[in-house]
Amino acid sequence: MVSIGSKAPDFTLPDKDGTLVSLSDFRGKKVVVYFYPRDNTPGCTRQACAFASAYDAFREKGVEVIGISKDSVASHGKFAQKYALPFILLSDPELSAITAYGVWQEKKLYGKSSMGVVRTTFLIDEEGNILRVMPKVKPDTNAAEILEQL
Repeated sequence: MVSIGSKAPDFTLPDKDGTLVSLSDFRGKKVVVYFYPRDNTPGCTRQACAFASAYDAFREKGVEVIGISKDSVASHGKFAQKYALPFILLSDPELSAITAYGVWQEKKLYGKSSMGVVRTTFLIDEEGNILRVMPKVKPDTNAAEILEQL
């Protein structure tokens, strides 16, 4: 996993409309990049809705919010529409950003091991450096915790 003080790996991924978005597009502003396992699951939905509720507060502070999962562009489109998500959702089915940030890890559930995205949030500064790494965050409080730190 990338660490505090290191350069955030750049990525270029399609958003919910298929438009390519790069992390480098946001140089000059802070960015919250959060990785989550899957659209429309209970925890991921709560986390996305918490970011949506806090989105105006992030914008007032000049901070952009980007959610990334391996779901398809179409899945992101439906997810964003269903929950009126105002921030950027990026599709990473090839796991390029997911592996670059080190969030593709072994997970254990009910005694079974599998590989998957570990819910992790990164705060990136105006120059593209990692300011904060929050592994295994709680979906309901993640957005509020980041706002407190800003």
